[in-house]
Amino acid sequence: MAKQTDLAHIRINAAADALFAFMADPGRMDLWSFGTWHTEIAADGLVRGTSIFDGSEIYVRIAPYPDQMVVDYLIGADPAALTRRIYARILPSTDADGPVGMAELHLVALRSDHMDDDRWEGLKAAHAFEVRLIKRLIESGFDHRQLPR
Repeated sequence: MAKQTDLAHIRINAAADALFAFMADPGRMDLWSFGTWHTEIAADGLVRGTSIFDGSEIYVRIAPYPDQMVVDYLIGADPAALTRRIYARILPSTDADGPVGMAELHLVALRSDHMDDDRWEGLKAAHAFEVRLIKRLIESGFDHRQLPR
């Protein structure tokens, strides 16, 4: 059970279904996720990436729930022992909440028992930046993977 949770959220100028598709796409994780840089995606959808923080290898399985506009990210160092630690919730705007065509992204992290304070603080800071990066990527269409090396 999680000791603590963290919420990073932002409003994005995009339709909720487009934001959901972006967050559920394993092929776009390396655009925004610092924990899964240089991803490789297996035929069954399992993502293997490299953390830009320490170079460790991480596995992620994405479990999208379109009816609820929720994306679960099952994460771990062992692909046979992934845990649900991060999820995204997309909330479409309505006339009462703001302009139609806007959506809110809520990225929630659950602190695991083995996570020390330094790692937890780093994860919270990364997620705060990642939601801002996601906003810019979606609103601009920019893809840093296309930059010349």
